[in-house]
Amino acid sequence: MRILLVLLLCLPGWANAEIYEWQDANGSKHFSDRPVVDAKIVDIKPGYDFYRVKTVYDGDTVVLEDGRKIRFLGINTPEVQHRDKQADAGGDEAKRWLTDQLKNTKVRLEVGTEKTDKYGRTLAHLFTEKKEHINLQLVAAGLAAVSIYPPDLHYVNELVKAQNQAEQAKLGIWGRPEYAVIPVASLTEAGHQGWTRLAGKVVNIRTTRKSIYLEFSDAFEARIESKWLDLFPNVNDYLGKTIEVRGWLNKSKGDLSMLIRHPSAIKE
Repeated sequence: MRILLVLLLCLPGWANAEIYEWQDANGSKHFSDRPVVDAKIVDIKPGYDFYRVKTVYDGDTVVLEDGRKIRFLGINTPEVQHRDKQADAGGDEAKRWLTDQLKNTKVRLEVGTEKTDKYGRTLAHLFTEKKEHINLQLVAAGLAAVSIYPPDLHYVNELVKAQNQAEQAKLGIWGRPEYAVIPVASLTEAGHQGWTRLAGKVVNIRTTRKSIYLEFSDAFEARIESKWLDLFPNVNDYLGKTIEVRGWLNKSKGDLSMLIRHPSAIKE
């Protein structure tokens, strides 16, 4: 009879349906998606694999007991101290929060469309045994910023909503002066280290075969890859507007640029 239950769950539409169990007059058990008199709902636990976290590396990276290094999808937390590099503001706070959250619990993974990054880390959303979405909670607490890398777009709406609320409440990084918006006109040739918020007026839009460039000045532009252009509103609408862009600065031939992978990194 349990074999029948398993077969039912494998049918389309049954995995998320309520399953009822009852006994007939002869004591035989039956299962159905339709309730009958004296039937009870079967408590079916999803067949997830849960893992113990061995090490919290920083606010968005952990190591499991099986040795896999997991990089959280959709978010970025400030860096902790590495060798000769000092910690970013808020980095230690995010690591402490994550360490506390993962004590005495196991996690399951929802691995991304791209399963690993260039460093060999598994890319995933993490959920605890209590169904807590760790990536989302970090954003909601203001300990992480949304950082979307297409084609992995899972939970984008939830993450952006949580970030907007944290930003409005000035939680975590949103209340720190280190992450205040920097006017493009104030940028120096050296740029700015780490994740950065810049604001300025888009004075020109330039198109190449692979990219669209939003030009803010002779020394700074934001780049959108053409292959992800469908994710954005009409980029020509940015012309003449003052907008904020979020990400990491790159320097080439003395000029500064920022790669914008998703519209969540632009704020009007």
